[in-house]
Amino acid sequence: MKKILEDLLASDEPITARAVSRLHSKMSAASTITRHPARSKLLKHYQERQEQYRRWSDRIPKQSKAATAEALADKDLRIAELEKQVTLLTASHVAMIQAVGELGGFSKWAQFFAHYREARVELEQLGALPLAEISPMPSFDKN
Repeated sequence: MKKILEDLLASDEPITARAVSRLHSKMSAASTITRHPARSKLLKHYQERQEQYRRWSDRIPKQSKAATAEALADKDLRIAELEKQVTLLTASHVAMIQAVGELGGFSKWAQFFAHYREARVELEQLGALPLAEISPMPSFDKN
């Protein structure tokens, strides 16, 4: 099914459950796609990608393929640069939080970010918060 969706997207044909079922060897009805949650989700994902692609293609002025390719290459370089910056900032953020934690100030950092829940969630998604294993302190016998 994914291959069919990729082909429909590449050829810019409307992505519908009926179109997929028409091209699929085992799914003969559109309802076999729409009633199955995973298939329906995949179909919706590709429909959104097609909509986004079409919006972008409408925004691109009628220009030469060379100019369009050059603009895309520039954007790819910019994306790579930004991804590199995110990686660097994530690594430095983890190191900073670990250093603050080692100095005993993690509770203050956590209090500061208590008012910025969205920022904490985003930092967690980026992997910018260190993971630590909590182990019990050893007991000391007075014998």
